[in-house]
Amino acid sequence: MIAFTFPGQGSQAPGMGEAWTDHPSWELVEEASEASGRDIAHLLLEADADELRETRNSQLATYVVSMIVLDAVERTGLEPAFHAGHSLGEYSALTASGALGFSAGVQLVTERGEAMQAAADDTNGTMAAVLGLDDEKVDLACRRADGEVWVANYNSAGQVVIAGDPDGITKAGELAKDLGAKRVMPINVGGAFHTPFMSPARDRLRKALAEIEFRAPNRPVFANVDALPHNNASEWPGLLGAQLTSPVLWRHTLHALDEAGATVFLELGPGTTLTGLIKRTIKGTTALSVNTPADVDALLESLSGASKSGGVAEGERLYAIERLIVSPATGVFQPMDSLAHGQEILVGQPVGRVGETEVRSAFEGSLQGLLALAGERVTTSQPLAWLRSASLGSP
Repeated sequence: MIAFTFPGQGSQAPGMGEAWTDHPSWELVEEASEASGRDIAHLLLEADADELRETRNSQLATYVVSMIVLDAVERTGLEPAFHAGHSLGEYSALTASGALGFSAGVQLVTERGEAMQAAADDTNGTMAAVLGLDDEKVDLACRRADGEVWVANYNSAGQVVIAGDPDGITKAGELAKDLGAKRVMPINVGGAFHTPFMSPARDRLRKALAEIEFRAPNRPVFANVDALPHNNASEWPGLLGAQLTSPVLWRHTLHALDEAGATVFLELGPGTTLTGLIKRTIKGTTALSVNTPADVDALLESLSGASKSGGVAEGERLYAIERLIVSPATGVFQPMDSLAHGQEILVGQPVGRVGETEVRSAFEGSLQGLLALAGERVTTSQPLAWLRSASLGSP
């Protein structure tokens, strides 16, 4: 039972798109630029740390990288049972589940980032991580501070993030240490996210949410606000609006996923923050991060190896050794006449055309069959053929 998880703001890094520029999934960058009216390639390849730290940039860049990684993983045929995302990552999870279209997701994330940036600019807010103290005592420290400071993220046992104005953070931090906290670490952000300071952003985001069509997710998506799975499309606008001023119940979400049967947690997107939180929260589970093309190969090898030792269900192993060739465009599909079952396909080898666009394989393996008929009209990213990876063996 695989859970796809997606990181939030703070996971970004300069040049985080560099490894993907020659990968077929990089085509999403152009689509995201058109939907957002922003130069996404610049953010992923050229923006420095200071530019990426701006909320309006970090959120959009992180979301697009997560979608690039997701697209690459989906091309292998790997499928999850559950989705969840940390804060911004909830939009990635909803897109992955089919509840949000990619362009709609880009538009919402763009508006969310702009709204949160404006709210942060209008308030003097910041955040800090409290380490080594129970959730209840961190909440108690915030209430005793009697100021503008609140719990913003319940990340894992012994790691809780608080947010508010600097005076409130300082006082709550001192009280947390008196209650037994090992350390209080300032976080270099420009706002007090997931607190009442974000109320103006919530009001602005609600207007954007009302204009977007949500669909029922094809797999349960666990929400930050209540750590529960939601399958009803009509619930998500309210959940996403409430998320901006409510604490992220990430630790509770991980326990809920564990109880639902998740045994493999994959973090898709920049950084490895969620992977660390998962390992600290759910003991004995498999937690892996994927943020480069090389990580995709390592993931498949890991899952295939786990299945041989009994760690992953057989059905998941079958997904792990199969890879999909997908359409690079919309048009009529014409496969190469020479294609035959069992034929060895090399990386970059042409396998047909969609309209005037050549279809080349992004993977190496033996051809197991075509998933589209000659003369059939196909759409971008529609699977056309499937391969069995020679490097991972046979089931």
